[in-house]
Order: sequence, then structure tokens, then C-alpha cells
Amino acid sequence: MTASATPAPATASDEAAAADRVDARLTDLEVKLSYSEDLLEQLNLALYRQQAQIDALQAQVAQLRLLQAAAAPGGAGARDPRDELPPHY
Repeated sequence: MTASATPAPATASDEAAAADRVDARLTDLEVKLSYSEDLLEQLNLALYRQQAQIDALQAQVAQLRLLQAAAAPGGAGARDPRDELPPHY
């Protein structure tokens, strides 16, 4: 006949130690969550700023394309450097 291994009844100090470990783990998780939320907020702000910068750059590119189209060959602003005199004349 084999003796069944029954765990010894937990003492109050064992239960207190287990509760302390659970509290420590919970506190650690709460700290990690807090840092994660802060990082997420910082990343969202950086993404927002980058998108605003991309939008501004796209608007500038569109304006430059309009200026380039207005100065297309045959337009009033078009010049051929070969038609200009060298600086020593």
C-alpha cells in the first residue's frame, strides 16, 4: 500500500508570504503597464507629428510641381543656359 502524499496544511505565515508574492507581482505588472501606456502615448504623438510633416511636405511638392509646370519649356520663365553669354564677355 502506498502512502498518499497530502500537502501539509498551510500556515498563516505561508499564506502571508504567498499573498506578498502575488502583491509584488501585481505591483510589477502595474508598473510595466504604466510604462507601456506612457510609451504608447509618446509613439502616438511622434506618429502624429510625422504625419503632419508628411502632409506639409506633400503640399510643398504639389506647389513645386505647379511652379515647374508654369516654367515649362516655351513658357515665360524658361531659359536655356546655352543661349547666355559666358561671364568673360
